[in-house]
Amino acid sequence: MCASGSAPSPAQSSAGSPGLREQRHAENFPVALRVLPRRHRRGLIAIYDVARTIDDLGDEADGDRPARLAEFGRDLASIWDGRRPAHPVLRRLAPTVARHDLSPAPFQDLIRANQVDQRVHRYADYAALRGYCALSAHPVGRLVLAVFDASTPDREELSDRVCAALQLVEHWQDVGEDRAAGRVYLPAEDMAAFEVTEADLDAPAASPPLRRLMAFQTDRAAELLASGAPLVGELRGWARLAVAGYVAGGMAAVDALRRVDGDVLGRVARTRRRDVARHLPGLMAGGGTR
Repeated sequence: MCASGSAPSPAQSSAGSPGLREQRHAENFPVALRVLPRRHRRGLIAIYDVARTIDDLGDEADGDRPARLAEFGRDLASIWDGRRPAHPVLRRLAPTVARHDLSPAPFQDLIRANQVDQRVHRYADYAALRGYCALSAHPVGRLVLAVFDASTPDREELSDRVCAALQLVEHWQDVGEDRAAGRVYLPAEDMAAFEVTEADLDAPAASPPLRRLMAFQTDRAAELLASGAPLVGELRGWARLAVAGYVAGGMAAVDALRRVDGDVLGRVARTRRRDVARHLPGLMAGGGTR
């Protein structure tokens, strides 16, 4: 996941810090709907804050980022080792881990994804990018299901599709920002097929070939999101509402990308909250993207 702003240091960051609250509000999807019971909201926010802190350490931290990530990983392990973590967001996470018997594996994958970001800045093809999403996106959805005690293998597979789609649309919204940071998530194979060069990503506005490429990538992400949307219909109660919110956020992000007509360099593909609200009732009623 792409991050913005300055990374909080282990000594400074806290789960309730203004920076983390602002980042939650800036997401395409509602991290934890206010109508959810407090226990679920606390769990979702705790997981988000840890994931966002990991991203910030990988994207924005000063100094040796791999070392910072490794340090955070060791502190994370203390939750399962029976020790008190040093980092405030991890102390906030610990009760949720205990309450839902969360595995450390998804959090470790998020750290691995950010370690990959330190050495891999290009992706040869879509399959390679989806492999990255398996580390950077899939774990979050699986943790969400676990918070609602709703995990099954079939649901996790659908969740993986939803979360990968959310990751992809975020990348497509941030093409220019990522390029400025030295990363290109657009698969090289697709760029070649649409006759788009990396130099095209430095322009003040998207060229016609880049706009066509972005339309293709947006449609592909939308199809992936639609293939995972039946997860909503598999869930009940608060889990259904929370996951519908995530899917609705992805649909609204797709709307935003289509609204700028592929010009992700010259225009801001900003997700509108009213679009999230517009998609939510249909998802709750039908469990899909009709």
